Amino acid sequence: MKQLRVLLVDDNPEDIFLAREVFQEHEAQVDLVTCQSAPDALDYLRRHAEVAYLPDVVLLDINMPGMSGFELLRALKDDRSLSHIPVVMLTTSGHPKDVQEAYTLHASSYLMKSENFQAFMEQIDAFVTYWQRNRLRHWPQR
Repeated sequence: MKQLRVLLVDDNPEDIFLAREVFQEHEAQVDLVTCQSAPDALDYLRRHAEVAYLPDVVLLDINMPGMSGFELLRALKDDRSLSHIPVVMLTTSGHPKDVQEAYTLHASSYLMKSENFQAFMEQIDAFVTYWQRNRLRHWPQR
């Protein structure tokens, strides 16, 4: 099976480090790229706008300085060459307004980051399994 290409966008270096640790358990199945800001992620996606280089799914934090995750999500969904990429919000916020805003802006899913490392590992395991089974099966070959 081909690798699942994931773009993680999070401004917190500790959260990125933790996510890299967890995704390393899936290194044979997942190609993880990280960006520490929404503008960097948007630039990365626009530079790699050919389908062969785009991620299969974006994991996106909400609360980031400058450009929020919601603003990036809006920009992605407004860009015809990027709007098809599924975006999963990965955040510590469980506020109902944040959940509603994410789905209003067409996020594919909303995950609350677990503060427990073992539970976070289980979340990522489930994320990888889901997206491998449901995204890659019908995605064009690279």
